[in-house]
Amino acid sequence: IDDAIITGRVKAALLGDIDTRSFDFRVETHQGEVQLWGFVQTLNQFERAAELSRSLPGVRGVLNNLALRGEGGGAGGMVDDSIITARVKAALLADASVNSGDVSVVTRSGDVQLSGLLINQRQIERAVLVARRVQNVAGVSNEMRVKQ
Repeated sequence: IDDAIITGRVKAALLGDIDTRSFDFRVETHQGEVQLWGFVQTLNQFERAAELSRSLPGVRGVLNNLALRGEGGGAGGMVDDSIITARVKAALLADASVNSGDVSVVTRSGDVQLSGLLINQRQIERAVLVARRVQNVAGVSNEMRVKQ
């Protein structure tokens, strides 16, 4: 499916959904990978936008770069730890080389801790790399181990 068609579907779905329609999202698609940018007011809206996008035909993955807008509505917005955790989990799920179902993600003040058991050291290294690349991640602590 053409990326422009996928982008159009995602925009239409977001505009048609009661939880997300009042927000201005920027949507880009490359080889079926959808990227979302913009601001939302709640964690539910953040998760709903990604869930809705992921459910559409042709979407291979979603990189959710949405941010929570602080109560003051400042232009910079406010990204809290739950958003960073959700972004890291989404990025790990989107990476086929990581068995992310076995990875636990906890975030405190922008620092992400990864724990769990993976098949080999290469998966662990990849999970750390993926987490480090996520927007607003200050640091990554690796508590993962290889399954015995």
